[in-house]
Parts: sequence; C-alpha cells; structure tokens
Amino acid sequence: MAKDHSPPLHVVWFKRDLRGTDHRPLARAAEAGRVLPLYMAEPDLWAEPDMAARHWAFVTESLTELRKDLARLGQPLVVRRGDAVTILEALAREHGMAALWSHEETGNAWSYARDRAVAAWCRAHGVPWHEIPQHGVIRRLGSRDGWARRWDRMMAEPVTAPPALGPLDLDPGSIPDAATLGLASDPCPARQTGGSAAGFERLESFLATRGETYRSAMSTPLEGAEACSRLSPHLAWGTVSMREAAQAAWQAQAHVGSRPRGTVTRWRGALGSFTGRLHWHCHFMQKLEDAPDIEHRNLHRAYDGVRPSAPGPERLGPWARGETGLPFVDACMRSLAATGWLNFRMRAMVMAVASYHLWLDWRAPGLHLARQFTDYEPGIHWPQVQMQSGTTGINTVRIYNPVKQGLDQDPNGVFIRRWVPELAAIDDRFVHEPWKAPDAGAVLGRVYPHPMIDHLAAARAARDAIWAARRGPAFRSEANAIQVKHGSRKSGIPMRGRKRKTAVPAAQGTLPLDLPGETR
Repeated sequence: MAKDHSPPLHVVWFKRDLRGTDHRPLARAAEAGRVLPLYMAEPDLWAEPDMAARHWAFVTESLTELRKDLARLGQPLVVRRGDAVTILEALAREHGMAALWSHEETGNAWSYARDRAVAAWCRAHGVPWHEIPQHGVIRRLGSRDGWARRWDRMMAEPVTAPPALGPLDLDPGSIPDAATLGLASDPCPARQTGGSAAGFERLESFLATRGETYRSAMSTPLEGAEACSRLSPHLAWGTVSMREAAQAAWQAQAHVGSRPRGTVTRWRGALGSFTGRLHWHCHFMQKLEDAPDIEHRNLHRAYDGVRPSAPGPERLGPWARGETGLPFVDACMRSLAATGWLNFRMRAMVMAVASYHLWLDWRAPGLHLARQFTDYEPGIHWPQVQMQSGTTGINTVRIYNPVKQGLDQDPNGVFIRRWVPELAAIDDRFVHEPWKAPDAGAVLGRVYPHPMIDHLAAARAARDAIWAARRGPAFRSEANAIQVKHGSRKSGIPMRGRKRKTAVPAAQGTLPLDLPGETR
C-alpha cells in the first residue's frame, strides 16, 4: 500500500479535540509508532445548515495554535481539505497506515454518517480504528444507572501528558479560510478567541476571581457574561478537556476554605454549581448519543404535527434578526449575533419565544441558534432545543414571559439600551413595554417595530395546544420509556470531598446549564 519504505503511519485524526494535552489517541499512537497528526477540513461538513463561519474562525485559531504546539513536540499538525475517506486513502497509498486513532464524537447526523463511511473504509483496508472516549458519554449505553459514578471515575483519571513526536517529511498544508470552505460571511466582532491558551485563561480566571458571583449572576445577560465560566466553546471544540476542567474545579473546591473571609460561602456554592454543570454537559450529550435522530424528530412523537412544519419566514426572520418588537428578546438576539454567546436563561427564553409565542417548529429556530452559538455542541444543543420547545414529554413545560424576564434580569433596561438603540427616546419606565409609552407612536412602526404578537395571548394559546397533546392515551407510556432511557438518575452533585447528607430528588430540566452548551 505504501510507496516509501518507512514504517506505516499511525494517523491521529483531530476532530472536536483541538489540543495536545490530555489527548489519549495522540499519546497512545506515539507509543505505537510514527505519528501523523491530521486535521481534515471537510467542505461537506461545513456546508451543513448547522455550521457557520464563526465556528470555523474559532477552529482556525485553535488549529493555528495546535500546529505550533505539536511542532514543539516534534511534528506540526498536518491539514488536508476534502472528503475524509479520500484523504485517508491517499495517505495510506503514499505512506502506509498502521492504524487510525481518534476520540469518539457525538456530532450531528452528517458526522455520524461520515464516521460510518470511515469505519467501512478501515475494515475494507485492514486498518484498525481506535476510538477513545473524551467526555463522560458512553457508547452503546445499556442503562443510565450508575452513569454519574462512571463520569466521576473517568474524570478522576490522570491527565495524559503530550508525547514526543518524530518529524515527518510531509507538507503540513495550509489551513483554508472560510470562503474556501464555501462559508458565507459571518461577522461576529465580540466572538471568543479559540485555542487552548485562551481556554485555560477562561478556566483559571473563573476559578480564581470571576466565578465568585456565579450563582447569583449567571442568569443576567450583563453580569453573566463575566461571572459565567465562558468555557463552553473550548469544551465544544476540545481546546480544553473535560477532565482538565473537572480536576481544576475539584482542586479549587478542596481549597475553598482558604478563600478570603466573607467569600467562602459564595465560592462554595459557585464551585458546587459549576461542577454540577460539568456533569450535565455530558448528561445532555448522552441523549443524542443514545438517540441520534432527536436532531431531526420530536423526542416524544405525540408532538408530531402540533406545530406547522414549515418554518414561517414572516415570523422566523424577525425573530432571528432581533426585530420582534419585544425589546428584551430582540436585545438577546442582537447580542448573540455580535458575541456568539448567551447565558443559559436567555437561550431558553429566546427558544421558548420562537416555539410558543411565535409557534414555530423547533427545527428552523434550532438551526439558526446552532449557527449563532460559537459553542455549538450538537449533543447538548438539540436535546436543549427540544426541552425548551416542550417536545421531550418528560421536562417541565416552561413558557417564559419575555417582558417579565426582562424586568427580572435587566430591571433598569441597561442591556436593552445597549442592543436596541432605537428605543433611546422611550422613557426608562416603558423600555420593556414601549407600546405603553405616551410617545410610542413616534417610535413604533417608525424606527422600531410594533410587537409581532400579543405575548400573553400567544402564551395562553400555546399552553392549551401543548397540554392537549399530553392528554392522549399513549402519552404517559411513551413518556415513561423516554424517562427510563434519557432521564437523570440524580441531581444536586455534592461538593468534592464533602459528605452527602441526603439524596436530592431528580428534577428534570430544572438545572440551568451554563455550559454548550454554557450551553448553555
């Protein structure tokens, strides 16, 4: 198969694991022989409707740093553009391939089909493919029982050191730009920077200072941007491993008593919440791993046909652009477009408004949000999208009041005024409901739209329709089966090193994730 006489290569395929540290496939491949670290930029993947140029910009920064990091180990990252099977075929033909190594991936449907094609190619050519878990997600999971304990054991394993690599006489290739991959322009001026260095800065600064007010500030759109860890894109694209994040958090928990007087209680709560959300990151990914089709179909089939299947462009477009006439919703959507991030509560609210108030099927709004979130993680995103749309059958139906959420989380309208400057002439008393302002006629319908809907009436209609679907005779039996397969076995993760006093009853969907997703 090889043209040269060198020993065949152990190809390490980098996917959503763009780091050199705690990369077990890389370390194990280095123990086995000559290593070719490879990233394949696949145009067909980036043509999928859930992918966007802001994702590729983050990936490009991560690849650039990874290439330098691996070069210091002895061999820079090799980048090839094209179809995965075609690239692997060419490498095997020219250099020989002893084995393919990678982390397991819980990705979108396209990546799942691609992996099946790669697996078929490996079998046909006698190339072993070693896939190694990198999250707490378990392939072919038989039961959720004991899942959290297995997660703890996996995350407590030693972090894998980066190995020495031997140099290869091989063109490393260029990292393509977004246009070369066929991606449309996607300006995101306040997007987070990619790469492991940026990821560890976020982790370390959160555990050292920023996280003190995490529990009280995580729900607010302004304070949350600083108080949340902001680690989500780094976990989504693998520039920091879940094990590294968990062990850093556990270390901080172990020394929480040494924090300055008066801050210990806040820090203890913050760190407990954060470690709980690390568990929930993988808990949601496990849902897509166990049922890949929930990216495309309702988890509970009683909701099939409840909403119109067409995307409703007359409603989808204004929602996506932040032009619904509901100021807090619009501020969130515009902030997301510019930053690539929203805190969990705001993510839940904008998805709920699309699903309930605008009565849109979750698929089209879900795709828009996937393209907007720099931290888009399919395994978290699609279960969360369905949860906020009320189609899981096991989660509490939450129809957020967009005005009340604004008053609760942005009482002085600071966030609204930052992102909806059209309301500058509206008095602070009416910024959340400008249609009630005495001078509403000078603003609404002129520089800012009238509300698309009566949000209270729309919520009532949505609640009636959703609950009607739950009254069918087969609803409960299917919901019970979903609960057994996908439901959490516990909530309330205890502080590391402290005795658990009593079991906390599981509460489906009540824990507001801050992680991709900060997801989220």
